[in-house]
Amino acid sequence: MPTDTNLHILVSNDDGYLAPGLLALVNALRPLGRITVIAPEQNHSGASNSLTLSRPLSIHRVAGGERDGFLFINGTPTDCVHIAMTGFLDQRPDLVVSGINQGENMGEDVLYSGTVAAAIEGVMFGVPGVAFSQIDRGWARIDDAAAIAKDIVTHLLANPIGSEKGIATLLNVNLPNQSYADLQRWRVTRLGNRHHSEPVVVQKNPREELIYWIGAAGVAKDASAGTDFSAIADGCVSLTPMQLDLTHHARLAAMRANGWDRG
Repeated sequence: MPTDTNLHILVSNDDGYLAPGLLALVNALRPLGRITVIAPEQNHSGASNSLTLSRPLSIHRVAGGERDGFLFINGTPTDCVHIAMTGFLDQRPDLVVSGINQGENMGEDVLYSGTVAAAIEGVMFGVPGVAFSQIDRGWARIDDAAAIAKDIVTHLLANPIGSEKGIATLLNVNLPNQSYADLQRWRVTRLGNRHHSEPVVVQKNPREELIYWIGAAGVAKDASAGTDFSAIADGCVSLTPMQLDLTHHARLAAMRANGWDRG
């Protein structure tokens, strides 16, 4: 992978191009090489890997201010990376970095997360992807989180994680809202597991019609040693290598043995 000024990093997020986490991450990564920012116009938390297929998308450039040159799209995080990879950029990036998200993405969260989805879209096109999330909402110590994000990206560039069968690296990183000094403890983890989500919140609109708000995420069910939940509970940065293959390989042989193969 290229280093220094030859490195091209595509940065996106799901909180929108105005999010403090995105700005802090971009500023921290600038010394590493060329940075292209393509982010959603609005917050798309929970968008997962959705693509916008029902309407055309527009790309706009910020002119002036601390976000000068940022590009934003009236679509999802996946839209941003997909468009970048399939014709908008003259040069394909060497790395996709997403975040820094406002709030954790641990356990089953990764299935819903737009932050993780942006990194996944890079991997879909053969480009390594890293997703960064801060545990607590509110952007406390976001500059410290961004500084550690730079350290992690730098370490990844110097110590590439081997890819199997040509599949690019996908890394999900969760950062406690702590000082830079306290964020020096990193732990390689697996995804934990949550209990079911809380029930929907039922209310009435001004017309007395029922409306429903999605309930809060469930609390940790499997937070045992080695999980992302465990690392965060111990005040460590959690780094989880992930893959896109959802096949339950252990069940293939059992299904074949039980007569499921009939072709």
